[in-house]
Amino acid sequence: MHEVFKTEQWRFNQVEGIEICGKTGTAENFARIDGQKIQLPDHSILVAFAPKENPKIAIAIFVENGGYGSTIAAPITSLLIEKYINGSISKENKYREQRMLDLNLKDIYAKLNQKTK
Repeated sequence: MHEVFKTEQWRFNQVEGIEICGKTGTAENFARIDGQKIQLPDHSILVAFAPKENPKIAIAIFVENGGYGSTIAAPITSLLIEKYINGSISKENKYREQRMLDLNLKDIYAKLNQKTK
């Protein structure tokens, strides 16, 4: 689980001085609309703990219709872990914090509502 945060897309969600261990997941999302099985946006999932040695926090993030686990759940997880352990978000991660604060899934939900009408 520790290697996940050191490699691939996770390297962008690392927090200086905190070894995070975690596993992303993507849950497919389907609905039956007018008798037809329709694929909807996937759910974004991440389960993590930190620090690697003597963990102080364990967390599970599930973002309905959020896409791949690394897309939304990963930055949310790393921000929450950083805030919990350090008490604040570092200057280096303020851009990630603002990106998550500005994130809006309303367009996705509007499309879903159109499909169900």
